[in-house]
Amino acid sequence: MGRTSDARQKILGAARSLIEGRGYSALGVAEICKAAGVPKGSFYYFFESKEALALAVVDEHWAVQRRDWEGALGGDAAPLQRLRGLLEQTEAGQRAVQDDCGTVSGCLFGNLTLELSNQTEPVRGRLQEIFDAQVDMVEAVVAEARDSGEVTVGDTREAARAVVAQIEGQVMFAKLYNSTRHLSPLWDNCRALLGVTAS
Repeated sequence: MGRTSDARQKILGAARSLIEGRGYSALGVAEICKAAGVPKGSFYYFFESKEALALAVVDEHWAVQRRDWEGALGGDAAPLQRLRGLLEQTEAGQRAVQDDCGTVSGCLFGNLTLELSNQTEPVRGRLQEIFDAQVDMVEAVVAEARDSGEVTVGDTREAARAVVAQIEGQVMFAKLYNSTRHLSPLWDNCRALLGVTAS
């Protein structure tokens, strides 16, 4: 199976690729192990179930995405510039995947939400935590923009939730139509949602 130290990462990588390409429900452990190039016994050494693997895939993906979001939304630029940077980063990420494999993969979290939210409570709970964290991050920027008079929203929490929903929705359309052009309206739509005061 190769070194034990890299078997877990091989399984995680194979699982993420297969989940992004085909979804979670249709996958079997044997198929994941074959794609990872490890024996089936290795799977159960690291993961007690396929659900445990799904949670590990989600956690690993969120660790990377969270750093990306923090990088885009942090810094010294004006709040709306940082938010726009996040949207541009999202579009660029989807475009890079399409250029690499020919299809728009969508959002791993959104895909799993649609597929699993009524089937497995642990996955549902983890995805809720992730989306709540995304809303927290966007809300901090929206609150800054409101305090500086750049936006006119009253409820920053609901405004942030609307922005995250807009991102997820447009990414879903991009996947459905296999076209990243559906991500182009993100900034204008978010400006409208937030009541941006400047042109």
